[in-house]
Amino acid sequence: MSTIFSKIVAGDIPAYKVAESIDYLAFLDIQPLTKGHILVIPKKETDYIFDIADDEYMGLWVFAKIVAQGIKKVFPCLKVGVAVVGLEVNHAHIHLIPLNAVQDMNFERPKLSLPAEEMEQIATEIREAIAVVTNGN
Repeated sequence: MSTIFSKIVAGDIPAYKVAESIDYLAFLDIQPLTKGHILVIPKKETDYIFDIADDEYMGLWVFAKIVAQGIKKVFPCLKVGVAVVGLEVNHAHIHLIPLNAVQDMNFERPKLSLPAEEMEQIATEIREAIAVVTNGN
């Protein structure tokens, strides 16, 4: 059965995409903990992150690192936090979350609800920052 993330990859469900390669996709979480909260996924549907083949697993983390560098350029934060939970969607994914305090990573706190215009603006800014990162500027 296809996951919601596979439907995003296929283009059946819209998403605020910030980066894409042949094998990976990064998009804004629609229920973010903080502004700039991004999900990074392998396009190939795999439920458990540690079941991903080694080369794909390492590629996922390299891709996530590039996205995190873009996040840090757009959102002034102390660090970009990383979480792999994997219980809410049966498709491996990495959460990248701008952090200024430990509480920013608390998944039990209320999620933000941002207007579509703001989500698109955030996605655009991060896409542009990632382009700068990948071009070596």
